[in-house]
Amino acid sequence: MILIADSGSTKTSWCLIDKEDILAEFSTEGYNPCYITKDYLTDSLKEKLPAGYNWSKVTEIAFYGAGCYEDKFPIIKGAIKPLFPETKVEVAMDLTGSARSLLGNNAGFAAILGTGANSCLYDGRKITRNIDSLGFILGDEGSGGYMGKRIISDYIRGYMPEELRNSFWNTYQLTGDDLIDRIYTGDLPNRYCADFTHFITGVNKGHEYLDSVVRDSFRDFFESIVCGYPNYANYTFNCVGTIGWIFRKELSEVASGFGMKTGTIICNPMEGLIRYHRNNCK
Repeated sequence: MILIADSGSTKTSWCLIDKEDILAEFSTEGYNPCYITKDYLTDSLKEKLPAGYNWSKVTEIAFYGAGCYEDKFPIIKGAIKPLFPETKVEVAMDLTGSARSLLGNNAGFAAILGTGANSCLYDGRKITRNIDSLGFILGDEGSGGYMGKRIISDYIRGYMPEELRNSFWNTYQLTGDDLIDRIYTGDLPNRYCADFTHFITGVNKGHEYLDSVVRDSFRDFFESIVCGYPNYANYTFNCVGTIGWIFRKELSEVASGFGMKTGTIICNPMEGLIRYHRNNCK
């Protein structure tokens, strides 16, 4: 049996599989090793593992996570081993998981467009090239956080069309000072800004201004990141993430404008990861 984890900073999706069936699916809190300790993860997972399964029969654990840089692998492995002492544990970045989900054992281009953004070239086994997204403050073009920043700044500066400014106020009742204070002093400003993408998909959906926010953000993603990959237009554009999925029509049209054909766009990577690990099970 193989236990697969797709972990973000707030939620981890788990799936227990064998060669034929999905045996269990459950969720826990997110386990980003940049923000938690090994002991915390062990205690949390011990509490959250569902009863009724013979966990000792798990032969392999594949953990894909946000913040799982190579120097953080020992935190995840060290936290899991007390619960699964005889089990092989593989830890990798969420970007590796996305590439495997989208491309399997084939080489190509893969991206994540959710609250944040990331991208890579993949050789069918590992990531071979990654242009740093630079995170929420300096980059993350194309992401929900990036779109949210544009909406907030245009609202504060008065660049948002008047009817939308009124709608924004009626929806959130936040002044410019309220927004600035929350972003600069509150926790997780990237997630806070990304929440304002709901304004794009809400009652004003289809407004020309909001459409331009989405398309401009994707164009910035291509100009600042995608176009930096050698011969990028020779690859199909493959993407996982809520923002890429919700705005897949606009994303495909922007990709086409940069000479890149659209391949696979999915909301989350688990289905593809199940397929990948079944196909590569030894």
